[in-house]
Amino acid sequence: MSTTDTDTATGSSEPPGKAVKGAEAAGPADERDLGAAGAQLSTAPAEEISVSSMGPIGWARWFWRQLTSMRVALLLLFLLSLGAIPGSLVPQTGIDPVKVENFKQRHETLAPVYEKLGLFHVYSSVWFSAIYILLFVSLIGCIVPRTWQFIGQLRSRPPGAPRRLTRLPAYTTWRTEAEPERVLETAQRIMKRRRFRTHTVGGAVASEKGYLREAGNLLFHIALIVMLVAFAVGQLYKAEGGKLIVEGDGFANNLTQYDDFKSGTLFDKNDLAPFGFQLDRFTATYERSGPQKRTPRTFRADVTYWEGADGKEHKTSIKVNEPLEIAGSKVYLLGHGYAPIVTVRDGQGKVAFRGAVASLPIDAVNLTENVVIKVPDYRDKNNKKDQLGFQGQFVPTLDLNTGTMFSQFPALDNPALILTVYHGSLGVDAGIPQNVYQLDTSRMKQFKESDGSAFAKALKVGDTMKLPNGAGTLKFEGIKTWATFQISHRPGNDYALVGAVAALIGLAASLFIQRRRVWVRAVTGDDGVTVVEMAGLGRSESAKLPEELADLAVALQSEAPPAPEPEPNPDIDTAQTADPAEGARA
Repeated sequence: MSTTDTDTATGSSEPPGKAVKGAEAAGPADERDLGAAGAQLSTAPAEEISVSSMGPIGWARWFWRQLTSMRVALLLLFLLSLGAIPGSLVPQTGIDPVKVENFKQRHETLAPVYEKLGLFHVYSSVWFSAIYILLFVSLIGCIVPRTWQFIGQLRSRPPGAPRRLTRLPAYTTWRTEAEPERVLETAQRIMKRRRFRTHTVGGAVASEKGYLREAGNLLFHIALIVMLVAFAVGQLYKAEGGKLIVEGDGFANNLTQYDDFKSGTLFDKNDLAPFGFQLDRFTATYERSGPQKRTPRTFRADVTYWEGADGKEHKTSIKVNEPLEIAGSKVYLLGHGYAPIVTVRDGQGKVAFRGAVASLPIDAVNLTENVVIKVPDYRDKNNKKDQLGFQGQFVPTLDLNTGTMFSQFPALDNPALILTVYHGSLGVDAGIPQNVYQLDTSRMKQFKESDGSAFAKALKVGDTMKLPNGAGTLKFEGIKTWATFQISHRPGNDYALVGAVAALIGLAASLFIQRRRVWVRAVTGDDGVTVVEMAGLGRSESAKLPEELADLAVALQSEAPPAPEPEPNPDIDTAQTADPAEGARA
């Protein structure tokens, strides 16, 4: 009785038609017997260097083999990942030099060590660059020879069948009355229909499938190179800056418009694309009850933007994780706060300052903000030149029952402006740049009440604060909202995304596609009946290979059905089972 089950037949002596289920891998001796049939199932280069006979050229070749091996590439990739950890945990001079200086002041012992190790500028350090370059060279050295070898395999034909098919991991056989030529023609047709590459050699059909496994492996490596190049380009040509904009104000993509700006080594300021936008309105709503109280529900900046010097205006909204893409740059919404609108009159009753004053949060949850107002052009009641400085807090929701002057909710439920006033020198005439959100009171005097206490007032919208001794007034006119934006130009991001997607596709192909070969041999037996043998070999052991071989055998048996088993010969059976003693006596 014939069968289509597969058998391993690793040196098996089982007769044709009797299957041994399973898929045991052939041993080393069996692999040597397979010859060319088991070769070139991978594009990995073989290491055949003898250490005892290596000279300078041999050592150089050995070093190159090690550098371009998969294990070294993975090790370098792992080291690159480890190297990025301090870049995330330690303040970086290229991102925030102020934090770096503060870190050095707080950690006087660690700072010199970090400085020598380059931990304050990880991504431009020598050791990180060395790992990056070695990984780049390793990947290229791994890809180039494997690519040419893979192209050679695509142009070649599957190798002929080994002499003993029974030594292959998956094997089956049966007898049929169909002619051997017809069996081979049918087998080749079935293989081609199932996308095997086939040809007939040495009285057997040789077929191969699963080349996309190696293609996926190469795609994965090439994608890694694309990602490395994209990251390098992004770092060298990047341009990134921040801008705080009050409602009604705008921004033009010019260096003078940025509050802070950093760029890559090869970036040219002339490369800034001409575009701009205006903040029309900012909307923020918050959860008012439950465990998520104070959590933002609406966080949206409505803007009008244009591209080019005379570009047409368009309206859109920018939300968190939904940036505005314009002229190759992305505009991200980062945060928001409030800008009290005030009018300051001097001792002569003239307007010395009028406008919205953006204040920075000192409480990120409830948005209590620090307020600084500088009035350099001021005259007192005697018409003498002087300078004023207001300092205090803006509180969106003031609740005096709490006993604090801090906000209890981020929305404008009960806004208040609490200020004290100084007069003297602001230090703005010295020509030294100042932080507009900080007030230097070292050369100033605070206004006092009649009893000698510090002068301070809490104002509601519409209230006016009168300075002592007729020094002037400050009126709290209203409130505007401001928003902070990050304008980022990274030319390599799109290529990095393409590389990441390609790497995932290549990795999936190399993991889930199995490269395998199948041979079909049909020869005429001593009794005139055709004996069909089918065997399969994969690059790695897989339970699907015996199943696929069984499926192919069933398809082939539709054209080459199993022949009936020969009838036993009674005379031969009697002779074989007769008593040898009786034969001798006869």
